[in-house]
Amino acid sequence: MDLFEHARAQDPNGKPFAEVVRPNLLADFLGQDHTVGQGTILRTAIENDRLGSLVLWGPPGSGKTTLARLVARTTRSHFEPFSAVLGGVAEIRKIIKSARDRRAYQGQGTILFIDEIHRFNKAQQDALLPHLEDGTVILIGATTENPSFELNHALLSRARVFVLKALTEDALSGVLARAWQHPERMARWPDAQRTDDVLDLLAKLADGDARRALNALETALNQGKMIDSALIQAVMDRKILVYDRAGDQHYQVVSAFIKAMRASDPDAAAYYLQRMVDAGEDPLFILRRMVIFASEDIGHADPRALVVATAAVDSFRFIGLPEGMYPLMQAATYLACAPKSDTVKRTIGAAKAAVSDHGNAPVPTRYRNAATGLQKELGYGEGYQYPHHHQGHIVTESALPDVLAGRRLFEPTTQGEEAELSERLRLWGRGPGDA
Repeated sequence: MDLFEHARAQDPNGKPFAEVVRPNLLADFLGQDHTVGQGTILRTAIENDRLGSLVLWGPPGSGKTTLARLVARTTRSHFEPFSAVLGGVAEIRKIIKSARDRRAYQGQGTILFIDEIHRFNKAQQDALLPHLEDGTVILIGATTENPSFELNHALLSRARVFVLKALTEDALSGVLARAWQHPERMARWPDAQRTDDVLDLLAKLADGDARRALNALETALNQGKMIDSALIQAVMDRKILVYDRAGDQHYQVVSAFIKAMRASDPDAAAYYLQRMVDAGEDPLFILRRMVIFASEDIGHADPRALVVATAAVDSFRFIGLPEGMYPLMQAATYLACAPKSDTVKRTIGAAKAAVSDHGNAPVPTRYRNAATGLQKELGYGEGYQYPHHHQGHIVTESALPDVLAGRRLFEPTTQGEEAELSERLRLWGRGPGDA
């Protein structure tokens, strides 16, 4: 029996506690003032019943469905809820027909709320377009995934995206306090008592998810009359990591991991690494990112970084999880602590630009291979200076095509061990500003 089934067993109306305590007024909708606070575009449109098609994008439990229900209570239009998980184009056609008849015979518009709209494929999304275009329905879509990735551009051009954020602990505490004072709570659990820290602890453990917090409160209420921190910790014994390997959370956490290493923050790098692994990310994907990072963001500043990263790949393939976390964590924290340089990345860009500017520039004659008699007659290889015949095994002439002579593509910084390369090039007359 899951939480919803348990709630239905307790409630003669069959409604979960989280459903019953949804706010009925926009003023009671907490935690999203940036989107629906007093004076915002969306708040004004709802209050004036002049809503256009929109998409609500936010994490689970941020209030997308609740906000859609509040629209339903304030609009004069017919409100038609629909789940993209449970239905398809055939059901949408029936809704569209009813909406068209409703507008023709009753003069009433229709708001179509599609939960989990990202579950619709391209053809299903395209089927909505003409009906949004001619005003048969106004769309409210709800999604946990980045609309830019999951929704067609044609659909997005007809609907404005509003972002809902994970609720702060303060907002969640407010939601829980209101739920505790709700008549339904008092009717179902009239003798329930709680310690002062319970609601704040629930808010902290719920990861910004109001639905999860309310479901956990309901579970705790069903356990006994006194709710304390020990009971809450038992109910919330495992934090559910929000991480979709193909969705927006994936990109957010991976990005944070890379940026933490780039910022030389081993604590944050360790946190995001562990979070990805615990959520089921492929460790080899993480290792590939670290190998790239070792060259892109460290490079010559610490040449051992690439050795550490590639050794971690081999070690993990040999060991596997769970012990493979040791080389994974060693590599991540080493890369975070290593001196940083983007010289390799800049050199790639400079080399691409040089090739783009003079891609077919002739190779200097002295650097051409004289493999045939004709090539020797043409002077190929003539004048080439063998470096090992010179002091320091170095020649100062440029090997670039003549049209690029003096152009600096590789310009090392003074970070870490790269400083030695910079000084070496300076002594050779190949540093920045040397012709």
